[in-house]
Amino acid sequence: SNVFRTGIVGLTKSLAKEFGKYNILVNVVGAGKISTKRVDQIDSIKADKANIPLKEYQDKNANLIPLKRYGDPQELGKLVTFLCSEANTYITGQNILVEGGMVSAY
Repeated sequence: SNVFRTGIVGLTKSLAKEFGKYNILVNVVGAGKISTKRVDQIDSIKADKANIPLKEYQDKNANLIPLKRYGDPQELGKLVTFLCSEANTYITGQNILVEGGMVSAY
């Protein structure tokens, strides 16, 4: 997984350089723990394996994040909306993490 992520970051940089002459912006957004049904499913499986309630498992995980909570899907969506909008005219080749300061996400 970490090798894949590093490859994606490198590919993003290469594509940004290649397509910049066409004014095409290329970025990658790395999501950390975002509160979604899928994250709940994965956390539920892990909580069951740890033999603890889901809420306790998620509270422990959230406590590891500098902001002490999972992200909201709208927080991620706002960034993606900006990057895809006409307001973004110069951000390219970037790996932007939305993970509450949890720098180990990438």
